[in-house]
Amino acid sequence: MDAGRTCLITGGSRGIGRAIAEELGGEGNDVAVNYRSSEAEAHEVVDAIEDAGGRAIAVQGDVADHAEVEVMCERIHDAFGPVDVLVNNAGITVDKKFEHMTREDWDRVMQVNLGGVFNCTHCLFDDIKKAENGRLVNISSVVGQQGNYGQANYATTKSGLFGFTRTLALELARHDSTANCVAPGFVATDMLETVPERVKEKILDRIPLGRFAEVEDVAGIVRFVASEDSSYMTGQILAVNGGMEW
Repeated sequence: MDAGRTCLITGGSRGIGRAIAEELGGEGNDVAVNYRSSEAEAHEVVDAIEDAGGRAIAVQGDVADHAEVEVMCERIHDAFGPVDVLVNNAGITVDKKFEHMTREDWDRVMQVNLGGVFNCTHCLFDDIKKAENGRLVNISSVVGQQGNYGQANYATTKSGLFGFTRTLALELARHDSTANCVAPGFVATDMLETVPERVKEKILDRIPLGRFAEVEDVAGIVRFVASEDSSYMTGQILAVNGGMEW
């Protein structure tokens, strides 16, 4: 990736977000690591980036709250200037069979997984539009392509990112900025650790490569999408799922 750019990674304190933050920071970029409540973990990411010779800050903010996002963006502007690369990674799950899902369960996932993407992109749209090779990267999921038992709310938000990405790609194209979507399969993170072993075995049977993804598998693809090397690719869904979906 091109060095010297300013990047914001939402949900950057753990899992896939942390790997992306460290990947982009290791390329010589300024990185803002967003977190909602994992302050200690976010500062660990900042320390790792700085130890590798990069610059980083931790920025608190609930992406579902537009006012908090505005304050967060002001902090980033004060520290590093306009944002060149926005990675919308923050997301939550509230898993239940649909017949037992409440409207509150539905709304909370919508507010974070889609509302948070709106809030962050809305606040930084002018930055990305005006940047040289501005990049919007939305992190979706194979669940958005295939659906998943007990995840009607989550699957809906992740498939919604496909239409959002495609539309923003069309609107940014005249400014030579791009929007793409990375859709990981099942990744070895804390979230996967909560899945019962018998369920994990069934999932593995559906993955042609026969393993769960590592966070680095996803971060490497995000690095490419955020780079100048991907300048003629926009509006795309990049499936990083071991062959589950294409």
